[in-house]
Amino acid sequence: MTADSVPPPPRRTPIRRVTGSAWFHLVLAFVVVGLVLSFIAKPYWVPSASMEQTLEIGDRVLVNRLAYVAAEPATGDIIVFDADETWGAHAPQDANPVIAFARWLGSVSGFGPSGQHTLVKRVIAGPGQTVECCTAQGALIVDGIPIDEPYVFQDFPFIAGSVDCTTDPRSLRCFDSVTVPEDSYLVLGDNRGNSSDSAAQCRGVTDAGPTCWRWAHGGDVVGKVVAILWPIQRWAVP
Repeated sequence: MTADSVPPPPRRTPIRRVTGSAWFHLVLAFVVVGLVLSFIAKPYWVPSASMEQTLEIGDRVLVNRLAYVAAEPATGDIIVFDADETWGAHAPQDANPVIAFARWLGSVSGFGPSGQHTLVKRVIAGPGQTVECCTAQGALIVDGIPIDEPYVFQDFPFIAGSVDCTTDPRSLRCFDSVTVPEDSYLVLGDNRGNSSDSAAQCRGVTDAGPTCWRWAHGGDVVGKVVAILWPIQRWAVP
């Protein structure tokens, strides 16, 4: 066969030219990452001490976004959720596009804030459950049953007969019985004495009423914390 008889290489179709480009692969990678972060799993940066010593400031945790597709958050679960206005003022959106992009990049990577007002707390009770504090020994009560909370760090002082729910003033560990509303969850920090959580405005107050409570709402739950990813020496399942 002579050189003149060598057939020319097959022509690439427009679709092949597009899908074979480096730019297409880059865009596809971003789309796949975006889908994973939106629907499957997402890293989250722990910004405060409210969950010490289970989660430390600066920990990067993995949030399973599929955990509650066919289930509901249960007592003991650690969840990430978007807080509503009852939890405090939301930070304004960044007008500077560079700052906004940096915030977005930090959010998707887990190496920066994950949202304007995204919190991580432990679920204590769900819709229809009744919660109060405390027993004579200072334990939290859910549906009439004291619960064991070995994860609690630096709880409020409670000394039976001296600083408890019958004294004046009451122990800040104490709050009146409350029933969790529909599609809501009562959430507390493990660092109980240093957590701005569902009960923060109700503690130590007699006849506080329902308006002091703040809830994590079902539609605002991002997912369940399933692992500590970073730093490496803290790899664990909380």
